[in-house]
Amino acid sequence: MISTDLFAPEPLEAFRGHIKPEWIDFNGHMNVGYYVVAFDLGSMAFLDAVGMGYSYPERRGGSTFGLEMHVTYDREIHQDDPYVIHTRVLDCDQKRIHMYHEMRHGTEGWLAATNEIITMHINMKERRSAPFPDDIMETLNKIKEAHAELPIPSGVGRKIGIRRK
Repeated sequence: MISTDLFAPEPLEAFRGHIKPEWIDFNGHMNVGYYVVAFDLGSMAFLDAVGMGYSYPERRGGSTFGLEMHVTYDREIHQDDPYVIHTRVLDCDQKRIHMYHEMRHGTEGWLAATNEIITMHINMKERRSAPFPDDIMETLNKIKEAHAELPIPSGVGRKIGIRRK
């Protein structure tokens, strides 16, 4: 659940949780796949706040599908650690949302991971892309405008590859 003003000119606090025991791998820290799970919880909280949560497919016949995602792993996080997902809307158009999430330690505030994702609005009856309903589009545009003056995070748009000197 979003606990900050949806239209504030700051990243939204989308989700808070604790790292679950089943998310820990043989290295004693959070497994890479579960970061995506945690970021998805943030995405779902954000989508719920703008009117496209879990009941949206049944209520209005739409949903969103992920198109592309990039995750960075910046610092180890461990079992039972509290975490918070902060969310920004970098851009949106009639069918897509470009979001950026940061996972931070819930009490110490350091950055654990980031997630950049583009989602597509889908007409679930046809299972094809479709424009957002007008009320959702209006809300997304207001959030985008509120976030427009924030500096672009350094990892946004980064391409993957081995850096050579």
